[in-house]
Amino acid sequence: MNKILQITLGIVTSIGGFLGAGAIATAAEAGSVFGFQLIWAILLGAICVIFLVEMSGRMAAVSKHTLASAIRERFGFNYFVIPLCGEIVVDFLGLAVEIGGVCIALQLLTGISFQWFALPVAMVIWLVLWKGNLGIISNGVSLLGLITLTFVFATFKLHPELTQIGSGLLPTLPHSNTANYLYIAVSIVGASIGPHLFYFYSSTVVEDQWDEKNIGANRAVASLGMGFGSTVSLGVLIVAAMVLHPKGIHVDNYLQAALMLTQPFGYWGFVLFAASLGIGCFGAALEASLSFTYIVAQALGWNWGENLKPKEAARFSFVYTVFVFLASLLMVVGIDPLKLTLFTMAITVLILPPAIVPFVVLMNDQHYVGKYRNGWISNSVIIFTIALSFVLAIIAIPLEFLGG
Repeated sequence: MNKILQITLGIVTSIGGFLGAGAIATAAEAGSVFGFQLIWAILLGAICVIFLVEMSGRMAAVSKHTLASAIRERFGFNYFVIPLCGEIVVDFLGLAVEIGGVCIALQLLTGISFQWFALPVAMVIWLVLWKGNLGIISNGVSLLGLITLTFVFATFKLHPELTQIGSGLLPTLPHSNTANYLYIAVSIVGASIGPHLFYFYSSTVVEDQWDEKNIGANRAVASLGMGFGSTVSLGVLIVAAMVLHPKGIHVDNYLQAALMLTQPFGYWGFVLFAASLGIGCFGAALEASLSFTYIVAQALGWNWGENLKPKEAARFSFVYTVFVFLASLLMVVGIDPLKLTLFTMAITVLILPPAIVPFVVLMNDQHYVGKYRNGWISNSVIIFTIALSFVLAIIAIPLEFLGG
């Protein structure tokens, strides 16, 4: 029974952390602009993130190392500075995006501009981090994220044809707007496999003191949790494709995205969208804050842990305090949250190689994982996906901003 509870809580945690602004925004824009054509990108990201999260948990449980500390130990601090700097930039923008998502949700419900909510939202995030512990953040807050299942229920109410869904499983270039198609595809992958997910997960596995006995539970959490989270993201795309795309409504801002649930649920669909966006982004903001703080503390050899009281890990607490406040300032000055989301998810793909390549090396190193080393399937899936995504990002990002 204890193992079942552990798996259940892990799945809830995965859902809460996976479905933030990145997953919702990229799927909504993909469905509204290109209909069902980008389902393959969600599927590609889902497969890859399942492998990556499972690997990070397996390594942490067996070696008792977090991913950050293992990379630093195996490759040296001079190398680790490279993924560390990339992660700092992406996590900073990512946290701003999640704070923006919460603020937009409040704007939808109140009519007050999102900028006014940025600092109060940051204060609440900081308070939960300061007063809470890993259990509250991973399980309590993430449990509220189950409201995002609204998109799955909406999908069933709209009754999409299987042939429509199947048409998007294989990549096909559109007749026009190819640059935007590739840009959104890259953004979807970036939203799915951001490094903060497995940095955070490996840290929580170490902090919760998992060991080799938890290998099976880890596999279940990774596959079911991330798979379920990807299903909800797929639901967002399908609903947008069925409600917004036929009307020619392309999601250029969150106000347009909020219309997608009004067809299946009427007025309450608007409220459910705002609640899903706000709660999902709040949970993701907590994870992004902790992921950043974990990697900085582990890189510098500081005492770390969300289960520790602030005075027991003062530098750890100081980092997330400053990080949350500074990230909120991007929303205070009025940067468009949706545009920032798509850009952040796209450039996330650019930092994947320096983060993932050493990770794959570690997963094949007997010193760290012993008999639990990767097989050829895991290695092939990860290397293929990262290489393909990186090449697409190199092509798509310049084309998008040069108007190609």
